[in-house]
Amino acid sequence: MAKYLVIVESPAKVKTIKKFLGSNYEVMASNGHVRDLPKSQLGFSVENDYEPKYITIRGKGDILAALRKAAKKADKVYLATDPDREGEAISWHLSKALKLDDKKMRRITFNEITKTAVKASIKEAREIDLKLVDAQQTRRMLDRMVGYRISPVLWAKVKRGLSAGRVQSVALRIIGDREEEINAFIPEEYWTLEAQFAVKGEKKPLTAKFYGKKGQKINIHSKGELDEILKNLEGASYEVDEVKKGERTKKAPFPFTTSTLQQEASKVLNFSTQKTMRLAQQLYEGIDIKGNGTVGVITYLRTDSTRISDEAQKAAQEYITEQYGEEYTKVTEKKDSNKKKIQDAHEAIRPTDITRTPISLKESLTRDQFRLYQLIWKRFTASQMQPAKYETTSVKIKGGEYYFTTSASKLKFDGFMAVYVQEDDEKSDKTVLTKGLDETSELTFEKFNEQQHFTQPPAHYTEATLVKTLEELGIGRPSTYAPTITTIIARRYVAKENKNLYMTEIGEVVNNIMKTSFPSIVDVHFTATMEELLDSIAEGLIEWKTVIRNFYPDLDEAVKTAEKELEEVKIEDEVTDVICEQCGRNMVIKYGPHGKFLACPGFPECRNTKPYLEKIGVPCPICGKEVVMRRSKKGRRYYGCENNPECEFMSWQKPSKEKCPNCGGYMVEKGNKLVCANEQCGFVKIQPKDKGEEA
Repeated sequence: MAKYLVIVESPAKVKTIKKFLGSNYEVMASNGHVRDLPKSQLGFSVENDYEPKYITIRGKGDILAALRKAAKKADKVYLATDPDREGEAISWHLSKALKLDDKKMRRITFNEITKTAVKASIKEAREIDLKLVDAQQTRRMLDRMVGYRISPVLWAKVKRGLSAGRVQSVALRIIGDREEEINAFIPEEYWTLEAQFAVKGEKKPLTAKFYGKKGQKINIHSKGELDEILKNLEGASYEVDEVKKGERTKKAPFPFTTSTLQQEASKVLNFSTQKTMRLAQQLYEGIDIKGNGTVGVITYLRTDSTRISDEAQKAAQEYITEQYGEEYTKVTEKKDSNKKKIQDAHEAIRPTDITRTPISLKESLTRDQFRLYQLIWKRFTASQMQPAKYETTSVKIKGGEYYFTTSASKLKFDGFMAVYVQEDDEKSDKTVLTKGLDETSELTFEKFNEQQHFTQPPAHYTEATLVKTLEELGIGRPSTYAPTITTIIARRYVAKENKNLYMTEIGEVVNNIMKTSFPSIVDVHFTATMEELLDSIAEGLIEWKTVIRNFYPDLDEAVKTAEKELEEVKIEDEVTDVICEQCGRNMVIKYGPHGKFLACPGFPECRNTKPYLEKIGVPCPICGKEVVMRRSKKGRRYYGCENNPECEFMSWQKPSKEKCPNCGGYMVEKGNKLVCANEQCGFVKIQPKDKGEEA
């Protein structure tokens, strides 16, 4: 008969942990949360001082009954839920649902599912950290308040099925703000100038970039400025003014946090944040390794710390010394100079055993598990290695009053790059400098290479860059990045095309309502401050109800105001002059997941629908028919000819009736400016702010 009961979250861990602990231990799973706020109501009342009302989650009755039975028989119950704020709360809810005696119950945590870590956790058993529980409880209630109070406003004003969220709405606003920047961006012209020289005694020519005058960098903005420089350089003689040699080091990267793992897996493996977390969870919970049974191969996946244990550091040093040589081994631990980490109790994400190389596990892992594990293993191993060293050479060439420069670097010692090469490292310096180049080298001018460029707008967010931005702004936590992005895509607020995230029409509607009626909820600084308050609760610096008492009254007032004021801007079904060919009624505009569409108002008797083509009153620049606003399959807005596919006209920016006075081409609207669509022309016209509708 087992004397001790260990309760974990996931059934996937049960068999492995039971094997580690032996016959005196029974191991069972709670399958995640067992209690929560009721779905049918807010779950608390102001009159009762915001005391939450928890109920057993539907479907968990049998699990709790089995756990109660086992707990009664056990001498001691160890609550081994995940080692984070959410896991602490699950343990607390289990203690309440199972009515566990404080003396009988202990809390244990382990950062990795290995025999050593699990056995050590039993020796370090402790009480439940109620400060962490309070922090999770506060976060849950704040999320419930925002979701349950604002979502019904969106249902009433737009359509059912929409939702607002404390973190998701801010993420949506960040994407929307970036799209506004892109749409308002005006390209600016600039030129680059290179000079090619023959070096006496060398076969290959030398190419150098225009710099400016001595101590003064000159940017070339127009062809006129370029021509002026070229005129001044006519007949100039060129000489090597300075050759400077040096050394540059490139430091090893930190091991992965949740955020950096999601970013790198997106860039390198093209994984969504959701997929990365799912695979990492599998690697953490345990893989069936031939000859070894089931074992967790990485440490806990939700962390914002880059710290590693002394044992892991020592094991890495021994492995690197043996496999690569002592010169590759980093002796001192790399310190992260970033701001204080919230979950520094955890280590960074690393292999549980560095000697368990990716290739040795390849047969035990799926293709995607292998690719992610390989990324984690290489990153961790590299983090414990010496920096890479480069030999650098920079050259200044004088011609008249101007200077040209060129530089090159050569890898002298690969260090950590023997294991891990990032995207930026692969773009190595391809400039070739002659070996004997010095201040006495004779140069013969051969030709100029001049090129016109235009500045580019900010890039659309990808999942990787959005995660990076959320982390930098202090919005959300490692566990929230993936579900936040998954939610705004699932709600069709955002479309994902070729990695880029675009706001859909329904996303624009929701974002505008949130910015107008609930500005504090989508305020980046307010949300980041709220995260800091949650951390303060976890540290015991603030009483949790103080945060709730300060937050809810303002939200309640904003909701009531929105319910009154937004009635006037409710999106009604707009009647069109398009006749339903099935029943003869005038069709109306409806909103769907991809934006607007035409539907017969006779539903359900008549179910006729068709695409909605919104005319913008501008003739097609190619064929003269009407330009209409369209949506891509994923909901991104663009402008095309109503005669598509016969006419191929298409523009991401809204075209204008006005023709370009310079080249006669069509113009597009960018903020308060009209810009020629032909970048080579570059004509820009400021529109008056009080400009009315054109007839």
